Amino acid sequence: MLGWVECAILIGFRLGVSDCLLIKLVTKLQYNYLCYIFNNYCCYPMQSIRRLYKQPILIGALGALIVLPGFKNNLIMKNNSNDPYIIVLGIAQDGGFPQAGCNKDCCKQAWLNDSLRRNVVCLGLVDPASGKKWMFEATPDFKYQLRELQQTGAPDTNNRSGLSGIFITHGHIGHYTGLMNLGREVMDAEHVPVYAMPRMQKFLTENGPWSQLIKLNNIAFVHLQDDSIVHLTPSISVRPFLVPHRDEYTETVGFEIIGPHKKLIFIPDINKWQKWNTSIIDLIKKVDFAFLDGTFFKDGEIGREMQNVPHPFVSESMELFNAMPAAEKAKINFIHFNHTNPLLHADSPERKEVIDAGFGIAHEGQAVSL
Repeated sequence: MLGWVECAILIGFRLGVSDCLLIKLVTKLQYNYLCYIFNNYCCYPMQSIRRLYKQPILIGALGALIVLPGFKNNLIMKNNSNDPYIIVLGIAQDGGFPQAGCNKDCCKQAWLNDSLRRNVVCLGLVDPASGKKWMFEATPDFKYQLRELQQTGAPDTNNRSGLSGIFITHGHIGHYTGLMNLGREVMDAEHVPVYAMPRMQKFLTENGPWSQLIKLNNIAFVHLQDDSIVHLTPSISVRPFLVPHRDEYTETVGFEIIGPHKKLIFIPDINKWQKWNTSIIDLIKKVDFAFLDGTFFKDGEIGREMQNVPHPFVSESMELFNAMPAAEKAKINFIHFNHTNPLLHADSPERKEVIDAGFGIAHEGQAVSL
């Protein structure tokens, strides 16, 4: 038997929407109404929200929204143009997808089809009220992600780089090396705020070529401390918190992003949940959205014993969160996928398993209102 959402989508297909009206509606409807339907019911990956109207199945989704104007979910973005929001700019592990040197089945199709490629994990924060935008992580895909962020909403004119700041979680290559684009060889930026913890700052200050960014005033540090809130605007703040991980060069943090109405946690890298002195279940209860480390789906994924790999497998996280109420599970979006992770493939049984269990899978272009 079809559920009410599926029935609504079918009704939407019967109604249809003209191309002109379709584009108009896409610009007016808030993004995550569509993201929720695609991600949780259609299992249809999206590269960019601005390209949504090109997908045939969108007609059905829009029709469903017209039929059910009150349709809401915990992951749905409300239609208020002045509310700050998060946009997902990347979902892959540090090497991106496909990964360099990989010619195995996991990457084969992505080498042949550009639409299957995924950027390294990154979130954008947009505040329409102030016109400011921030990035969480500076990845090897920085130039694509910056352009995507710049084209989302009105331009950020507070800094000539079009960016009001960058938050860095830790010193692994996928999370900070995009800073090189701010140097004189590329953007020659001026005083772009980089929000970083003490060891992360020390690492960048004492090692070239990153130290040159500081010397030439391409970047300017904003000091972070564990569990200390930074106010970005009167209605937006960020709280870094230490998490266990491979901390060879720097500490590792997650971020709580606090908006005027909702809160989101972003933990792309962490050791096993049991090795953290904070209860992830209790933390999820206190927020509205949780983008969590989903690097590997299960043990054995990379062809060797993985119990000492410093990440919680998605299968382990699902087991840990299994007893949570459905509304709590719906807050969770797995992110930071290794190139071997089957969740990157729209038709994989593992992806269906995660969605059927009530969890979300982050996708590029996904947006959530704060």
